[in-house]
Amino acid sequence: MPSSKLSAFTLLEILVALAIVGLLAGLAISNSDKIFGQSQEAVARVFVRDSLKTALVRYRIDLGDYPSTNEGLAALLVAPAGKAERWRGPYIEAPGNRAPTDPWGEAYRYRFPGTKNTGGYDLYSVGPDKTDGTEDDIGNW
Repeated sequence: MPSSKLSAFTLLEILVALAIVGLLAGLAISNSDKIFGQSQEAVARVFVRDSLKTALVRYRIDLGDYPSTNEGLAALLVAPAGKAERWRGPYIEAPGNRAPTDPWGEAYRYRFPGTKNTGGYDLYSVGPDKTDGTEDDIGNW
């Protein structure tokens, strides 16, 4: 008679594997705020330094200068008063023709002429603390 050998995991091996999975899950859950917080900052940084920069440069080419502080980023969506004949927008796509918001739900801030970029414009997010002028502001400077 042939002898058949059964192979299986022991209860101890299964418990060790479950403990390791539990530890990894706990680490992932406890660090998720750091992981997602950094990605939100990266999204805001790319939007400020690249995405809106392209739209603002296209606006400047068509109209001769950047939008004023009063016109703001809304000038990228709707032609400002008295400039409709040269305006070739919209320069950005936004649902409902509303100015884009940062990952924390706040409107991006815009100034022209800039105070930090004196030869250009200031474009920034107020960051996770939603307070203007703090260290976590994410700008094009």
